[in-house]
Amino acid sequence: MNGRPLFLFNIPNARFIIFGKVFWPQDFFIFGLTMVTFIIFVILFTAAFGRLFCGWICPQTILMEMLFRKVEYAIEGDAAQQRLLKNAPWSGSKILKKTGKHLVFYLLAFIIANTFLAYIIGVAELWKIMTEPVTQHIAGLFSILIFSGVFYAVYAFFREQACTVVCPYGRLQSVLLDRNSMIVAYDYKRGEPRAKFSKKADSSLGDCIDCLQCVKVCPTGIDIRNGTQMECVGCTACIDACNHMMEKTGRPLDLIRYASENGISDHEPLRYTLRMKLYTGILCILVMILSALLMSRKDVDATIMRTPGMLYQERGKDSVSNLYTIKIANKTIRQIPLRLRLEDISGKIEVIGGHAIPVKREEEGSGNFFVVLPRQLIRNRKTTIRVGLYEGDKKIDEIRTNFLGPIPDTDND
Repeated sequence: MNGRPLFLFNIPNARFIIFGKVFWPQDFFIFGLTMVTFIIFVILFTAAFGRLFCGWICPQTILMEMLFRKVEYAIEGDAAQQRLLKNAPWSGSKILKKTGKHLVFYLLAFIIANTFLAYIIGVAELWKIMTEPVTQHIAGLFSILIFSGVFYAVYAFFREQACTVVCPYGRLQSVLLDRNSMIVAYDYKRGEPRAKFSKKADSSLGDCIDCLQCVKVCPTGIDIRNGTQMECVGCTACIDACNHMMEKTGRPLDLIRYASENGISDHEPLRYTLRMKLYTGILCILVMILSALLMSRKDVDATIMRTPGMLYQERGKDSVSNLYTIKIANKTIRQIPLRLRLEDISGKIEVIGGHAIPVKREEEGSGNFFVVLPRQLIRNRKTTIRVGLYEGDKKIDEIRTNFLGPIPDTDND
């Protein structure tokens, strides 16, 4: 977007790009507000929809279920065949399958690691690591290998423990969820008491036939019939398994379904509660503030400071000068020859080394310049002046600073 990557999180260089917009350390308050807004959104989303994110959007779940597990099933077979293979004695076929699976796993982890690293250092820098001599990019090579090893270990061995042990989101459920939140829930009123399937109808028994299919298909190994648990990632595998068994036994579907606790116990529909409305209000306020900050954000940020340790300089009898340092952050994708002008006051600016301060695209620059004022304009020890920043004839910013001068002589007559 606009010649930049859509997203870049270059932590080593403190440079972030979000939706094509560059954020520097000077913009950290905007970045921080964005993170706060995102957290409020997560709280609202969880209060309304439970762990829907974990089951359907989280990269860990998507890559595990839609990529690595598909590969594992293609090589080793389904869960029953995998158990048989695991318990079988080592043979040529077993060695071939296990080796092939882990080689493919590492290849996929290597591709994911390169993609992940591209979001940190950028595609251009990653391409250099891949195409230039290894000796020039030892740190980059080790970064790729470390990321590949981490992803391989997670998807080959750690798996769902990343959700239940490492990820803090699941542990926040008890705080974020309430009885009106949408969760994967077992209808205990309809399902209890449980009993093995029988062709003889018995109105005293519930619809749950205790087949344990919901437990067998759960990636984290929990029994959803025990209620909401931290390990539930909302993948709905238990819903599919239960509906399959209900269909086979001729019973109504959705014994396990998306519902709220109040929906199961009191048959209440999902509601937009007061708590959700408050979160929505806070989120809207933050989004409006963030939008205003982004719209008013300048493409060029500059800071002007008087050079430390230096007083004013007298230039003959009719003028005084001060030396300043300017630091500039160019957030655009073009080089800017920055010119400085005094606003609404007579005087001149002398840039050291030329007439303009060149600032390269998406980089920071600095320069020094003198401000020279006529002595008759100096009425106080400090005079406030305004310095305009121009790109050609276009004014892009204006900065106020102080001009230090001699104390004017007083007439004692």
